[in-house]
Amino acid sequence: MNDVIPHKLPIYGQSQIADIEQELAEFEQQERERLGIEETKYWTDEMVDLGFTKSEKAKITMLLGGLTVAQDMLIEAAVKAVGYNILALDRPDNESLRLGKEFGNRAQCNPTYYTVGNLVKYLTALRDEKGMETQEIIDKFVFFTAGSCGPCRFGMYATEYRKALRDAGFDGFRVMLFQEKGGVDQATGEDSGLDMSPKFFFAIIRGLLIGDVINGLGYRIRPYEKVPGATNIAIEEAKQVCYQAFTDKKPLLPALRKAKKIMAAVEVDHMRIRPFVGITGEFWAMTTEGEGNYFMQRFLEQEGAEVKIQFVTEWLLYNIWEEVADLDQRDKLREHDEQSGLEEKGRYGAFKKRSLLWLAQQAVRAAWTTYSEAMGYHDYHLHSVAEGTETAKGYYSSELRGGEGHMEVANTISNFVDRKTNMTLSVKPFGCMPSSAISDGVQSVVAERYPGTIFCAVETSGDGAVNFYSRVQMFLFKAQKAAEQEVKSALEDCGVTLEEVEAHIAKTPKFQDSLYFPSQRKIAACKAARMVYDVSDHMKTTSWERGVLEARKVADKTKGLANKTIKAAPTMARGAKVVARELGEEALLQLQQRVPLDRLPVIGQRFAAQPD
Repeated sequence: MNDVIPHKLPIYGQSQIADIEQELAEFEQQERERLGIEETKYWTDEMVDLGFTKSEKAKITMLLGGLTVAQDMLIEAAVKAVGYNILALDRPDNESLRLGKEFGNRAQCNPTYYTVGNLVKYLTALRDEKGMETQEIIDKFVFFTAGSCGPCRFGMYATEYRKALRDAGFDGFRVMLFQEKGGVDQATGEDSGLDMSPKFFFAIIRGLLIGDVINGLGYRIRPYEKVPGATNIAIEEAKQVCYQAFTDKKPLLPALRKAKKIMAAVEVDHMRIRPFVGITGEFWAMTTEGEGNYFMQRFLEQEGAEVKIQFVTEWLLYNIWEEVADLDQRDKLREHDEQSGLEEKGRYGAFKKRSLLWLAQQAVRAAWTTYSEAMGYHDYHLHSVAEGTETAKGYYSSELRGGEGHMEVANTISNFVDRKTNMTLSVKPFGCMPSSAISDGVQSVVAERYPGTIFCAVETSGDGAVNFYSRVQMFLFKAQKAAEQEVKSALEDCGVTLEEVEAHIAKTPKFQDSLYFPSQRKIAACKAARMVYDVSDHMKTTSWERGVLEARKVADKTKGLANKTIKAAPTMARGAKVVARELGEEALLQLQQRVPLDRLPVIGQRFAAQPD
């Protein structure tokens, strides 16, 4: 490096150390040969980093699972459209849990047992019920799962898959692991059958985002449907429309608009008093929709609540934020620290990576806005992780990334302060140490600092559903009373009666629309209470006045965007200055390789005078 970057001085004694190390290595090899000592070969797991080649691509079926039913289904369609055979596994059930416990290690959390057991259940069904040979299954199927270097056992999921598969008789079955930090290069190669092109990547992202929007619409409409089951029927139709658009390689926006019409056809009564319950907690436990969390979302709706779920899209934004936060802290270590991928890349490399992460964040938000508006999921703003970091400061360090990290604390505070929900429900697996530290420890302090917060922490273990339901019902009763009080206060504040509000809704079509979402006013979380405020404003204003108010809202949003741009301008300007200097230094180095420096005295003296 010292001969490539001439303005850096050589390290004294460096060459002598290298010579000594080389001599020692040669001496060791000579002694091994003289004494007949062979190199020890240690056992290695042959199931690690197995993939498939291009020649195998046509006969390989990729298996996936672990997200919501809608997302698994749409990712399957999206990946099929780019030329792969893929199959989404069924939702894990208690039989999956039994198999996971049978073939998995002891003392694992139940997401491990459910997901590992679900794969084993599918493969054993192929072998025992459909008569496929074990080797044929190993040759024709590949499973994809996520990996992590996090503080919990999620980082050992891939190892658990391999252990369970080996014990179940599928030794050699390919589990392809994508590390959060390692990127996709680890699973690909020159002859890899998996082409991680932008087309493949964006197909998965589209499936994730559209699945989130469909789920959001379902949870927003279902508690208010007049005909029981109508929302579920509409959701299935909407999923099929989107699935067909993916597989037929047709434009998505027309399909999303068609799905919007399907969802809008559901008849609703927005004035039902439903407490708004926000779900947070460990990723898998709060995302799954089956026996893994006792059908939690369905139970809450049956008990008379409206559910606010955490979207997978927000988890993507959280991962991007993690990369940015780590980059900010490791920027000055770029020459020696390889974790952030900045070694030997200089200030330009850091700025480039930060810019790409910013673009990725904006692309995710833009895609979300496009898809959500096209499908009629209005007025939902994805969380800002940076703002959540500030909210949770003083309660939980953003450096502790287990569970949902500091975002769970931030959600609880903002849900109460901004009246986003009437109750926050934290769901975690039994024995989940990172999430338990938040829910059982820090959240008690939050509840003391913000009296009136309704926070319920529950654990899932695969059994004990009665205890789970009983605890949730206790807190849900408080949330129901809070929602009723919000409606009462709204009627008093607006000076109207419930009958007057319902009569005005009956003659105003937009308030009967299942896709209508009342304004967020930070004074009420319950939809019925917010409907009272919206209907009252509509009753007391003319169409001209409402138009002026809408124009002011647009102007305020534009002003807010401009202020954010101005606020970010100094940082971008400093980054541009760093890049300009880095490029200048690089240009000089390239020039020096072609022209002696003594023939460029002015430029040479100028750069020589610059501090390192």
